[in-house]
Parts: sequence; structure tokens; C-alpha cells
Amino acid sequence: MKAVVFDKTGGPEVLKIAEVPKPEVKPGTVLIKVRAAGINFADTLFRQGQYVMQPQLPDTPGLEGAGEIEAVGAGVTNLRPGQRVAALGSKMYAEYAIAPATQVIPIPDSISFEQAAAFPVQVLTAWHILHTSHDTRPGQTVLVHSAAGGVGIVAVQIAKAAGARVIGTVSSDSKAAIAKEYGAEDVINYATKDFAVEANRLTGGRGVDLILDAVGATTFDKGLTCLAPFGHLILYGRSGGPPAPLNLFRLFEKSTKVSGFVLYTVAAVPDVMRRGIEDSLKLIAEGKVKLLIGKSFPLAQAAEAHKFMESRQSTGKLVLIP
Repeated sequence: MKAVVFDKTGGPEVLKIAEVPKPEVKPGTVLIKVRAAGINFADTLFRQGQYVMQPQLPDTPGLEGAGEIEAVGAGVTNLRPGQRVAALGSKMYAEYAIAPATQVIPIPDSISFEQAAAFPVQVLTAWHILHTSHDTRPGQTVLVHSAAGGVGIVAVQIAKAAGARVIGTVSSDSKAAIAKEYGAEDVINYATKDFAVEANRLTGGRGVDLILDAVGATTFDKGLTCLAPFGHLILYGRSGGPPAPLNLFRLFEKSTKVSGFVLYTVAAVPDVMRRGIEDSLKLIAEGKVKLLIGKSFPLAQAAEAHKFMESRQSTGKLVLIP
């Protein structure tokens, strides 16, 4: 089968298409014929050897995908060959991939494979940040960084569905239009305005109740200055680099808090994971969450896809099509 492979860490150019053995299904897993693989910023870190999981060279990127189940391993009773599914796994930049049965999600026919490839990481990350790490309710104000990106555009919609006021930040006016189209009431172009000053102005000086931050270095410190009393900043990525160490006494001024989030923590708690899946699919079925596929690339163009993601020009979800 064909797969994207890299035998050394580095820039996008290390990604090559190659023939590799088709993986064999093992107990507790399923073999998926991949129809679309999701591209995440974490994949670019993995390619560089800077992710929490280190590549075992030669290796294949890809944390999520969607397709049809080809085979199920021993002990898997709730899934069957032929089912349309999305999944969290590894080595998804390939024609076939293995995923743990506990992280495989049957998808309705109304969701395309490209949209389903955006579900495991983007939708579930957004849902669990808003409803597991935080209790998002009507009357709260939520600031979403990268509001036109993969997680951001979904988070805007889920926060709005929960009754919150949503302020988005973006890097260009064209992205601002997209964030507004998907439900952000106010959008700040942080390339031309100080988002913290604007967020405080938009809230009458009170600040925001929750900040969703996947940027890190350039947004974290300023974010602390626009939190409301008892506000919460959740760091779930570092696309702009890791933030400087936090002086905890800075949290005392307004009794604020900072926490971190990674989806794998949720994946290890089945009941919590299932709650997010069921509610997210319900929001999609009700039309309250729409999945935006920004661009699709053939599998052989994985390097170009990574370059595009790192250019910060992308909106919505990027996917690879085997």
C-alpha cells in the first residue's frame, strides 16, 4: 500500500510517498481503509521530532482519519467490516491504518469522509475544552484564538450553541469574515490590533470568562491581562512556540486559573469520551455545528499540505485523500 513516510526529522520536504506493507489487524483494534486523513499542527511537530510522541524512524504521520472498516481484531464486538467510521490512531497518512477499537467512531451517512476526518481531533477537542475542562454556560464570554482554524471554527460554534458570547481572534480580514460567518459575534484581527486591549474594551473592562489558546508564546501572557475575575485560560497547543514560565502569583489578582488540555487524556476515559461524541454528533445533526473543509490534498502532496498549514494561510480543516 502507499503511505507517507519520513526517515529523518526536518521540514516538509522530508515527507515522501512510499510503498509499505499493509498493517495487520491485532486484538482490540480495527483495520481501516482510509478515505481521508486529517492534517493537524501536531503532525508538523511530529515530523520535526518535537511532539510528545517521538517518531520511530522511518515513520508515518497522522493522528486521525476516516474510512471504512476493512477488518476487526479479536475481542472487538461493537464494530463490523464495512462500517463508515472516523478514528483516532497513528500512521493515518496511508491507504490503510490501524486504530484501537475504543477510539473508532461510527459516523452517519450524512457526514462525508472529509468532514469525518475533522471530527476526532477538531470537534472533540473543542467540545471537551468547553464542556469537560470548563463549564461553558449562557452569559459567559469566550475568546477563541485562531477562530478560523480547524479547532477554532468548531469551538466558536459549540460555545455559541452553549449560549456563550464568542469573541474570535484571527490574523487577517478574510479570516475574520469566516469566523463571523460561523458565529463569532466580534472578531479581532490581532495583526492590526492588540487583542487583549480590544477584548477588555468589548466587555466593558470586565474581561472574558474563558480563553482557548493553541498559539502559546505570542498570546498567553496577553491573555492573562484580559481574563475576567475567576476567568480561565486553557492552553491546548503551541503553534507560536511554548509560552514563558508562568509566575503563579499573577493569578492572584483576579483569582484566575490556567490549565492545559490534550485529547488523549479524554480518550483514556471512555465515559467522558462517549459523552463528547454523542453531544457533538447531536449538534452536527441539528445544524448547530458545521464542519468546514478548507482544502484537500492528494496523499502524495503531504509535503505541500504541511507547507500550506505552516504558512498560516489555511482556514478550516486540511485533509489528505489517499
